[in-house]
Formats: sequence, C-alpha cells, structure tokens
Amino acid sequence: MNAREVALEVLIQWEEREGYSNLLLREALEQSGLNIRDRGLTTELVYGTIQRRNTLDWVLNQLLRQDLGDLDSWLRQLLRLGVYQLRFLDKIPPRAAVHETVQMAKNRGHQGTASLVNGVLRSYLRREMEWKLPEKPETIREWALVYSHPKWLIKRFIHVYGEEEARQMLEAHNQPPKVSLRTNPLKISREALIRDLSNIFPEADIQASSVSDQGIVMEGGGNPTSTEEYRQGYFSIQDESSMLVAQVVSPRPGQRGVDACAAPGGKATHLVELMKDQGQLIAYDIHPHKVKLIRESACRLGLSALQGETGDARRFSESLYKTCDFVLLDAPCSGLGVIRRKPDIKWRKTAQQIEEILPLQAELLRSAAKLVKPGGTLVYSTCTLDPRENEEMVASFLASHRDFRPDPCFSDYLPDLVQQRGLFQGAGIQILPHHFQSDGFYIARLIRV
Repeated sequence: MNAREVALEVLIQWEEREGYSNLLLREALEQSGLNIRDRGLTTELVYGTIQRRNTLDWVLNQLLRQDLGDLDSWLRQLLRLGVYQLRFLDKIPPRAAVHETVQMAKNRGHQGTASLVNGVLRSYLRREMEWKLPEKPETIREWALVYSHPKWLIKRFIHVYGEEEARQMLEAHNQPPKVSLRTNPLKISREALIRDLSNIFPEADIQASSVSDQGIVMEGGGNPTSTEEYRQGYFSIQDESSMLVAQVVSPRPGQRGVDACAAPGGKATHLVELMKDQGQLIAYDIHPHKVKLIRESACRLGLSALQGETGDARRFSESLYKTCDFVLLDAPCSGLGVIRRKPDIKWRKTAQQIEEILPLQAELLRSAAKLVKPGGTLVYSTCTLDPRENEEMVASFLASHRDFRPDPCFSDYLPDLVQQRGLFQGAGIQILPHHFQSDGFYIARLIRV
C-alpha cells in the first residue's frame, strides 16, 4: 500500500473501531514498509483529516446530494482525505490529489463510486471561492468551522481564557505534533545524543529543548525509536511539557517516593533518572499489562530503583501512610491538552464526561496525600486545560486538608521561560499548547506541614 492507502485504512479503523488514532497509526506504519518521506505524508494525512473533520464535513455536505453520514465509512473517509489534500496541503498538486483519490475509489468500489469521488473533488476545485471562511470568525459557528473544534469546547475555552488565548490554543491544536525526546543523563549527555541523532538523521532538525534541560526536539526526520540508541536506553519519547512534572517534583538521590498513576512510565522513569537511580520509587497502575510497560521501560533505561506494582491508587496499603518523601499524582483527566497529539479527543469527549471524572480525581488526590510524610512533597498534574480538573481541584483539596499548603518556592523549580509564558493558577501553573507548541499541562506542588 502507498502512503494514501495506509492513511485511508487508519481512518476507516479509527471510525469503525473507535480506536485511538495515534495507536492505529503507529501500528500501521510499523507494518507498512513505507520510506521516511511517505511515513511523514501518511502521518500528516491521518492527523490532518481528523483534526479538520468539522471543516471537511461542512464542505462535503454542500457538494453531495445525500448526507455525508449516509455513505459507507470507507467512502466518507476517502472524500474527507481528498478534500483535506485540496484544501490544506499546498505541496500536493490538485491534479495529483484528485487522481490518487479517484484511483483508490476504483480499487475499493465500482465505476459509479469513482465517478462520484471525481465529481465531488472537481466540483470543489471549480467552486473553491465558495469555501472561503472569515480570517477572524465572530460567531461560534464560524469559530467551529475555521478552527474545526466542537462548539461546546470553543465556548468553554473562550469562557475560561478569553477570545485571544482561546484562538491561539485552537490554532495550536491543529498543528502537527513535534517529536520530543528526554535524554537519559545516566547514560549520555544531551549534547552527545544530539550529535549522534544528527548523524543518523541528517535531514532532521534536531535542537535542544528550551523547556527542559534533558529535552530534545526533532522535526523532519525518521523514527528515533528504531535506533540502537533508543534500544540502549539513551533516551525516552516524552512531550516537553510532560518533562516539567518530574522537574517540579525535584526528587533527590536516596529518597522514597510513589508515582500513583504511573503508566506508561514516562514520568516515573524521569523521576528515577533525577534520583540518579538511588533510593526507591514505587510506580503503581491498576492494569497489570500497563505495569509491564513500566517495568520494560525501566529495564531498557537501566533503572534499578524503580519498582512497578499493580495497585488501585484509591486504596493504598496503610503501611505506606506518611512514609514518602514525595508523591506524584498524574491524574486521569479529560486530556484536552493533548488534542494535537490525539485529535480524536475533541470529537469524542463530551462536557458530561469532564463532570464525571471530577469525583475520581478528588478521590485519588485524597488517597495520594495519605502517603506523604510531614515535610514531604505532593505534586498533582494533568494534561488538560479545564480549571475544574486543575486549580479548582487543588483548591478544594487544600480547603479540606489543612496540613497541606502550596509550596511558596514553587516557581524555583521551573525554567525562566516557563515562568514567563505559563499561567500561574492557584497553587500551580497552567501550560497552554501554544506557549511552547507542546502539550497543555497543569502542575501544582504542595508541601505537608
């Protein structure tokens, strides 16, 4: 299969199986045999078509005689794929986009289907001026079409952050995600790793992160996880914003800590790297197969101080109470900060689901707090943008737990650039997707007195 055919198959599976696009895409690329350039095109087509679904469907429903939703799944996704290339990918000549899309219709359907696809795409090109949208949308409907997000989410972002901040967030969500790596300083320096990766991927732009002193940002290259350096544990794949969490925990060698909801283990392994693999970190997850992932990551990175355990973070053993120098709760959340990386979230998440997860977050926070010894640190983090899950959750906890207080030195654990751009909210900081073209994250640091 070529790049477009692989992309179409992923889109079909994404809709029919309601799978996660990032996982489906990774699996498809591993099996595809595509070269670096075609893998990049497949990735752009999959993420772009899902990200821009609202806009694409608006166009297609005006071009079709029947409702887009009445078509077979494969044909619906093929039309979205075709219009996405015509509307958003200037580097692909329109003739090539039309030809390739029609050819796929012939391979999957019959002549009538191919004629339909050909007619729709050529009609789009003839009537291209009809599809122009305002540069500065005013109504919520216009916002939904220009930025391709559901109306309820747009209203929520504008209410919380104001129009200008919301606009920048929505634009950032539609940009392709960068590949960011976290150096394992126990095995290699960041500078040496950048040199090694630059030799392996000479076509890539590889730079040191401005967000984390262990971070590396890579654009335009191949798959770094296919390298011997990855297999030898020289680095992990982790978003730049996510790297800030362990930095805020700031564990020291010899300490004892718990990562309460640790899978797949990115933050847990980062914590142990900062501990110089000295001390003990117990990394819990409720699912045994996810604990296996944590252990495999620790093994690859050469970390012996990390102990992966299956357990429910709502019900820790009393033997752990007040025994930990630090506890990290990276809570399950709505994931609104990672839409760039997981575009399915904005189409599948509902306002009701956010309300439903709040009691679980509160219960987990109360449970994690029991493990912290006096003078110890409790860090709460999420990859979402909703205040109810973030600063309001922490404020509610503090109101009922007088033995905890915000760390007055919290900002000292953050790089200067993060302090300048981030939004200090309550006891923590909110990183928005456009601040560093990274995931949106909330991080709060509390001390038990």
